[in-house]
Amino acid sequence: MSSALVVGYDPQAIPGVDGEALRAALDAELARFGEHGIDADVALVVYDASAESALVAALARQPWDVVVVGGGLRKNEELLPFFERIMNLIHRHAPQASIAFNTGIGDSVEAAQRWL
Repeated sequence: MSSALVVGYDPQAIPGVDGEALRAALDAELARFGEHGIDADVALVVYDASAESALVAALARQPWDVVVVGGGLRKNEELLPFFERIMNLIHRHAPQASIAFNTGIGDSVEAAQRWL
């Protein structure tokens, strides 16, 4: 079975956003991974000192075939240095994994499938 880790910005940490609704959409997308025969998990990070240890722990859980990086980490210009840090951690701690980008939560499966 192929494996995918979805890395995203923790929706509970985004001011003015319905974090519970975003988390429900993410949970639905994780279920879709299973329907496509892909073992998937999620690593949610926030822009603080905990990000590195949280991501490294998730990357170490198993050897991932693909890591899907969400738009919340990529699309905010102010987070560019944070995004670069995330990408380098993935490269360092999961060198065997392909890296994919989704356009939103709802196409994470398709993003992963491009590289599986």
